[in-house]
Amino acid sequence: MRTALFALTEGGAQLVRRLAEAVEGGGTIYLPERMRGSVSTAHDIVYFARLADVIKTAFTRYDAMICVMATGIVVRMLAPCVESKLYDPAVLVFDEAGRHGISLLSGHIGGANELTRELCAAVGADPVITTATDVTGALAPDVLAARLALRPVPKSAIQVLNTALLAGKEIAYYIAHDLPHAPFYEAQLRAEEIQARLFHGSVPSVGADEYRVVIIRTEDVPNEMEPRTLYLVPRRLIAGVGCRAGVPEAKILRALTEACGMIGREPSAIDLFASTTVKRSEAGLLAAAATLGREIRFYPNEDLTAMIERYGLTESDFVRQTIGVGNVSEAAALCAAGEAGGRMALGKTAFEKVTVALLWEK
Repeated sequence: MRTALFALTEGGAQLVRRLAEAVEGGGTIYLPERMRGSVSTAHDIVYFARLADVIKTAFTRYDAMICVMATGIVVRMLAPCVESKLYDPAVLVFDEAGRHGISLLSGHIGGANELTRELCAAVGADPVITTATDVTGALAPDVLAARLALRPVPKSAIQVLNTALLAGKEIAYYIAHDLPHAPFYEAQLRAEEIQARLFHGSVPSVGADEYRVVIIRTEDVPNEMEPRTLYLVPRRLIAGVGCRAGVPEAKILRALTEACGMIGREPSAIDLFASTTVKRSEAGLLAAAATLGREIRFYPNEDLTAMIERYGLTESDFVRQTIGVGNVSEAAALCAAGEAGGRMALGKTAFEKVTVALLWEK
C-alpha cells in the first residue's frame, strides 16, 4: 500500500514518525519547508511550501493518506478531490497528541477502517469509526470485497445491502462454481462464518425477499441487475517484475511464490505480468510467465518514467545506471493497470536477483 503521512508541527512530526514505523513499507512523510532538517528519520521525507498543493497531488498518487492535524483542515483540502468510494484512497486523521485516530474517507473499500484500527493499536490511540455496519459489528459486503480484492457492482447495491444488514435482514452468498479460485473464496467466507452456495451455469433467480451477494466473473455479470443483488468480481492481480540479466526461471518463480505468499495468495492468482522492454528477451522471465500460463507485457522506459513521476516512485541509482530507468516492478505494474490505476498489494520487494511488486487493479 502506497502511503503518505502529513504533519504541520513539530509534535505532529513526531507522531507521524511513529505512525510511519507501523505502516507497511514505511510510507513517505510530508512536512512544511520550515521544518527541513528538524526531524531525524530513516523514512523518505518531502518538504512542501503549500499543503493544498501536495494534498491534491497525493490524493491521486497514494492508496492511503494519514494526516496529523485538525479534521477541518483535511476536509477543506480534500473536498474538491473526492470522487467515489470505489476509487478514493483511505484517509485517516490523528490529533497531534495521538489520542484519537479517525477513519475519515473510504472506510470499507479503501480500507481506512482496518488501517485506523491497526495504527491506533500501534501508537496507543482510540480508533474513531463511524460507519454504521462497523459500529453494530456487522460484516458489510463491501468490507468483505476489499479484503478479498473483489470489485462491487453496481455501486448502488452497496447501500441497499448494508441498509438491509442493519435492519436485521439475512444476506445470502453465492459463488460461481467455475470461477477461478472459487475454493479460496469459499474458504475465506467460511472463516467469517458465512456459508456460501456454489452454483453452476447462470445466476440463480433472486427470491422474493432475498438480499444476496454473488461472486462471479466480470463477463458473467448480467446486463439487467436486480436492486437487491450485489455482484463481486475479482480484480486482476498484476505482477511487475524486474530482474538481473540471465536469472533462471526457477529463481523468478521462487520470488513470485514468496511475494504472493506475503499477501496470502498463490502465484496462480497472478493474472498478468509486466516489465520493461529491456527484458523482453529475458529467457527466465519469459519461461516463468509461460509456466504460469500468463501474458507478459513489456513497456518502454519512457512509459515507466512517466509512472515514476506521476506516482513519485522511489528509484534505484544502480538500476537506472544499468537499464536507464530506476524503478521497473512498481512502474510496470502501474503501466499495466492503465488510467484507472490500482492499489499496491506489495510494494517493490527485492529477492535474489529479482524484484517484484504486486498490484490489484481498481
